[in-house]
Amino acid sequence: MPEICYDKDADLKFLKNRKIAVIGYGSQGHAQSQNLRDSGLAVIVAASAPGSPSWENATKAGFTVKTAAEAAREADIFVLLAPDEKQKNIFEKDILPNAKEKSVLIFSHGFNIRFFRVVPPKWMDVILVAPKAPGHTLRTMYKEGKGVPCLLAVQQDASGQARQTALAYAKGIGSTRAGALWTTFTEECETDLFGEQVILCGGVAHLIQAAFETLVEAGYQPEVAYFEACHELKLIVDMIQEGGIWWMRYSCSDTAEFGDYTRGPRIVTDQTRQEMKKILNEIQTGQFAREWLLENEVGRPFFNSMRRKHKDHLIEKVGEQVRSMMSWIRRRRTETGED
Repeated sequence: MPEICYDKDADLKFLKNRKIAVIGYGSQGHAQSQNLRDSGLAVIVAASAPGSPSWENATKAGFTVKTAAEAAREADIFVLLAPDEKQKNIFEKDILPNAKEKSVLIFSHGFNIRFFRVVPPKWMDVILVAPKAPGHTLRTMYKEGKGVPCLLAVQQDASGQARQTALAYAKGIGSTRAGALWTTFTEECETDLFGEQVILCGGVAHLIQAAFETLVEAGYQPEVAYFEACHELKLIVDMIQEGGIWWMRYSCSDTAEFGDYTRGPRIVTDQTRQEMKKILNEIQTGQFAREWLLENEVGRPFFNSMRRKHKDHLIEKVGEQVRSMMSWIRRRRTETGED
């Protein structure tokens, strides 16, 4: 049985009288730092440079903002929420030379520990607290008195209290309201990368684009193709989230359910499953991590060209027009921005 902990299992006393430096004020950084502060904890924010957007946003939110090196000299707990490819340099250049003995290092993604990019000293607690939602959702749920589930792991327990600290941090950001599931850095990292690549980002995005292109090439209006290949996906995903795949199938028409059973396996074939296994192997062996880090070292030529190409895809132009018909979508995007 999985081990899941809740508010009753966590005690904020393990974070009291300790200063927490949140390094990075992006999606997770802005949410976690504000939730921690609202939980009565001492938080400072470390941003890239004075005048940067993250620095300005954190200042507007009322935080004391410092460079990573300055924050490291003051803090007892470091929450490394900068992009994966930047964490190694921040840790080695700013945190490690200035950290106090028995400091705590917290991640929300296991990438840099799993692939040995960041190698903390033995005197440092190393903890994973990974909320299972974007930062804006984490913040919104906290303000509503609810929580987003998270994954917890302890890689290194120098103090003998790393587990209690992890639970306290999860409580501070509101996650133990919903439940905190214990795992390992390796399990979190490998499953997270796999999910992003074969389902959540890579799989879904390319399936949507391929379906859209198929309909448009067959002569259907792009706007109608957008509704069928992209817009209605949220309705399906919402039903799956609410009650599982069975509930989605029950809620759809019998015609749709029959098409699911008879045509779905022709899209997700044995060849698809073999590719999934190959992708998982590339993650487990570190091949994907090496490719991504090399891409950053040479200036992201492939990444940037693909970003430009897909941003200019017809589905994006059509989608912008179709979404303008639905004012509630624009309003929701504004309401979930950084507060």
